[in-house]
Amino acid sequence: MYFDYRQMQFPGFPPGQGGPGFPSFPPGGGGQGYPGFPPGQPGAGQGQGQMQAPSAPPPSFTPSQAQAQTLTTTSQGATTFAVDPGAIQRCLFRYTYIWLRGGQQFWFYPTFVGRRSISGFRWTGFNWVYFGTDLRRIRSFQCF
Repeated sequence: MYFDYRQMQFPGFPPGQGGPGFPSFPPGGGGQGYPGFPPGQPGAGQGQGQMQAPSAPPPSFTPSQAQAQTLTTTSQGATTFAVDPGAIQRCLFRYTYIWLRGGQQFWFYPTFVGRRSISGFRWTGFNWVYFGTDLRRIRSFQCF
């Protein structure tokens, strides 16, 4: 099951523009850049290019989940599993392997981390597609 990212509001983009499924990126890249991207990274300001998928496929191996980062928090006796935005932020603009609750796992190239969500590019096995999800859906991750 894929998250319907067309309904998401993407920080730094006007409503209905700049997100996946909306043809608002200038053809060929270049241009103004967007807020929230570190200087010198894809999507960064003036002349740095637009947010783009990696130009190469991810690594050809599948990492071991035993070495992946899994975070839990305890609140009033209940254990809640959630990925901390600060922990996964270090994976921005890096190949990252994601394990979701429900068993899905895939290579991901994050370009934005918010307080409760993450977005970037997901590898389908053939190409990169734009993808976003709630951090609560991520069971564990490992970036390279």
